[in-house]
Amino acid sequence: MQLGAVGYTRTPVLRLSVPDSPDIGTRIFGWRMSLSQAVQTAMPGETGAFAAAIMTGDRSAMGQETLTDLRTSNLAHLLAISGLHMGLLTGFIFAFVRYGLALIPGVALRWPTKKIAAVCAMIVGAFYLALSGGSVSTERAYIMVAVMFVAILLGRRALTLRAVAMAAIIVLLWQPEALIGPGFQMSFAATTALVVAFGALRRMNLSGLPRWLRPVLSVVLSSFIAGLATAPFAAAHFNQIAHYGLIANVVSVPLMGVLVMPAAVLAVCLAPFGLWGIGLWLMEIGLRWILFVAATVSARDGALGHVWAPDWYVLPILSLGLLWFVLVAGRGRLVGAIAAVCAFGLWQQTQRPEVLVADSGALMGVLGEQGRALSKARGSGFVAGIWLENDGAPVAQDQAASREGLRTEGRVTEATVGGWRVLQVSGKTALADLAGCDGADILISNQVDDIERPCAVYDLARLRNTGALAFNLAANGDLVIDTAHHWSGQRPWNMRQGDVPAIHRMSVEQQKRAADATLFSANRRDQ
Repeated sequence: MQLGAVGYTRTPVLRLSVPDSPDIGTRIFGWRMSLSQAVQTAMPGETGAFAAAIMTGDRSAMGQETLTDLRTSNLAHLLAISGLHMGLLTGFIFAFVRYGLALIPGVALRWPTKKIAAVCAMIVGAFYLALSGGSVSTERAYIMVAVMFVAILLGRRALTLRAVAMAAIIVLLWQPEALIGPGFQMSFAATTALVVAFGALRRMNLSGLPRWLRPVLSVVLSSFIAGLATAPFAAAHFNQIAHYGLIANVVSVPLMGVLVMPAAVLAVCLAPFGLWGIGLWLMEIGLRWILFVAATVSARDGALGHVWAPDWYVLPILSLGLLWFVLVAGRGRLVGAIAAVCAFGLWQQTQRPEVLVADSGALMGVLGEQGRALSKARGSGFVAGIWLENDGAPVAQDQAASREGLRTEGRVTEATVGGWRVLQVSGKTALADLAGCDGADILISNQVDDIERPCAVYDLARLRNTGALAFNLAANGDLVIDTAHHWSGQRPWNMRQGDVPAIHRMSVEQQKRAADATLFSANRRDQ
């Protein structure tokens, strides 16, 4: 049915039956897993797991501590088979074939060696795409390098903004949803910035620099430019900034291109002769260095910083501003620079929701002086983690649950936001024991509530329609309740949720009238 999902199971996967005739995809997967296991057997430990990850895309053997070190040092991109790996591999094959053919005078003088090298590089890249599992990032990377090699076949310059734009158009026609993903944004931000920067360097006279300094300068500049171009997008999507990421990349990425990827090609070429251990040994030297750099950098104080998530319009303004700056010549490009500066200013002014409620009604988070206080220390851990990351303070859930800002008695949690009382009730018994709304303005419950109550009720039935909730205070004291369903809109996969709910605005006047009505009813009961 071509439906996919992500989940987990407490039971190991059980084989239902053996396929009668495995298709090509199943066979390739079997080859991938066999290669991954062989690499890990020949190269045990984290280096073997790293080697298997960059050769086959199988990251299952990577330890959590190693993954954390790579993320903290901004080297995690070396794990994902994307533009860097595809570019390094195909670039190495292109150079190897072209310069190899140049050593044969008869071939070099009569054959189009540059175009032959481009075809060979595309073939090897396609093989790597299949062997690595064909993930979205790898497919996108192959399209980018294929466009550049096709430009060579057509006699055009490969590294131009036109080639980058053509690759982006092909990717978006094939996968329109990639536009809002971090992979697409970061890949094309880095590629565009590098093409523009090195295009400018080509026009500069660098003959005064020593020859040995030029490749060093190229490596440092490429790492700096790519890191600078991708930093805003990484911060917006992942809410973190690796402060020493530039240093880690400068001393690691060159080794990836000079030693690790060529050694991987050598290992695959020597495998039929039983000599692939030579290539794996060279790979291990480079990978050990990269893991050492990751562990050293991540261990430094302040290696990782956190930022809050920007409003939805910040990245579009920033992207359009940077594109304007790149594409427009003359003084007009200053408009793009101004737009980019304004985007950072708007990011700084972003306000996080005062109250967040999970779509299950089982978790509530209130923003306070210490950060977001959560209504429980365990359960709904994924939702809690996302909230805290977007707040720019990814602490442990139990730590956030111990913060001030919420009052809990039994299974009832109360929060006060600008004079508005919000009550969260968990469980059928606690909901049944509740008299009315107990003076609250809003009632949240993880159960279906059939009782008519004198307040705004968001029980499980209503939350199935609205999705998660976000409460914000307006300037005049009104409480504005926004919903996940309102943001996502009506889509084929949420049709059963019903119509898209409008933003619910609770005015101070309504609150006063409700309080007067409650007081009047209480007086009549007393009389």
